[in-house]
Amino acid sequence: MGDTACLPDDLSDYIGDMGDEWKVEFAADGNAAMFAVANSPIDVLIAGPNLPDLPPATLLGQIRTLRPETIRIALLDNTEAGLSPPIKLIGVAHRFLPLPLASETVLEAIHSLEELRDLLDSPRLRRVIGRVEHLPSPPHLYFALTRALEDEQGDSTDIARIVSGDPAIAAKVLQLCNSAYFSNGRAITDLRAAVTRLGLATLRDLVLASEVFSIKTGSNVDRLALQQRALIASRLAARILPHTSAELGATAALLADVGLLLPGVRDEREPLPEGDDRPGHTEAGAYLLGLWGLPMPIVEAVAFHRQPQRSSLRSFWVPGAVHVAGALASNEQVDEDYLKSLGVLHQLAGWREMADNLMDRMASAA
Repeated sequence: MGDTACLPDDLSDYIGDMGDEWKVEFAADGNAAMFAVANSPIDVLIAGPNLPDLPPATLLGQIRTLRPETIRIALLDNTEAGLSPPIKLIGVAHRFLPLPLASETVLEAIHSLEELRDLLDSPRLRRVIGRVEHLPSPPHLYFALTRALEDEQGDSTDIARIVSGDPAIAAKVLQLCNSAYFSNGRAITDLRAAVTRLGLATLRDLVLASEVFSIKTGSNVDRLALQQRALIASRLAARILPHTSAELGATAALLADVGLLLPGVRDEREPLPEGDDRPGHTEAGAYLLGLWGLPMPIVEAVAFHRQPQRSSLRSFWVPGAVHVAGALASNEQVDEDYLKSLGVLHQLAGWREMADNLMDRMASAA
């Protein structure tokens, strides 16, 4: 949708090779796109970076309302290609593709997102999750903070006031803030000081950890050990990724094993027993995050972090960083073939050193 000059000339031919049921339609602007989607189902919508009548995030948000099943892809121009997508766009797009664009890249993105959609729409998975008596509710404070961070008028006082509205979570946040993961030796006793020291994004993830790992679902998992691994992985993922993507990676790594909190799922770190048809904890976790409405880059990273090669991304981004961070935090094998295919294997030694330093800090403070 938008300027067709940003699309590959041979895209229609590539789409045609996918079968007679696939065809390409072009819309000159956002309103034309919404009209087309409202009148007939659209499998995939690709929004250009510059629409003549409305921002791409507005269009994709409307499409999400009209046709939530439609795969939504946002194109980023050359000035944005090395940056993390704008936060408003992250919440409404399934995938971001940089310009200039190749037709193969479009098809890989479509196939990958179709696989993820099929995974999260699995009847078997819905049955298992549906049997959970009290499905965890979305972390309300986390989403309140996300909205506050999107508001350009928000400041540290507003953030502290939101967190202090739940005393139990506020106390847990201060406890984590003073832990070996984040402390620099000086005790923090109030939330505004926590905001100043940690920054808004890190405080938001601490709130998320406090809410998520307090969920009661009947699972027998060791929540404290799970939270410790998650915090290490989160910090490590943030350091592995460029600053522009660090926040996304930290949140995804924090939630990578959230499926272990659900009863009736299989811990994928354990050998697969013969005849065990329970869903794995990565797909169960991704399904839960999808229900909560978290951004698709986070959902995808959680779904594929144990098998990162399943992601169609041909560059090292959030799924790869979450895979590396999660494996190192759990003392598991890193997929070196995957890293080699992306040209980043030479950085693994440095990432191991980062992980060792974080775990040494944790051990010395125990």
